[in-house]
Amino acid sequence: MLQRIKKNDLVYILAGKDKGVTGEVITVDLDGNKVLVKGVNIVTKHVKPKSKGERGSIVKEEKFIALSNVMPVCPETKKPCRVRTQKTAEGKRVRVSVRSGQSF
Repeated sequence: MLQRIKKNDLVYILAGKDKGVTGEVITVDLDGNKVLVKGVNIVTKHVKPKSKGERGSIVKEEKFIALSNVMPVCPETKKPCRVRTQKTAEGKRVRVSVRSGQSF
């Protein structure tokens, strides 16, 4: 099975608090159907000190969002697009943008 979205892809956020934002994929979790996007779904986490003399802190980090809430961005038109698969002459399957027909 060929993945619709892979690591380092540029994606457009369709839903949620960051709707309309474009970001780069950091990791993809296929088992949970989730994706981690750079600069999207940032939450504040309060970290307790682990040992005596250490200080607690507040950390901002990205959290996973549902794979259905992102759409890949076409490399040619720079707009969100659907993806289909196509076989090359060598028999290898590649992802193809429905909008422009270009593979990526």
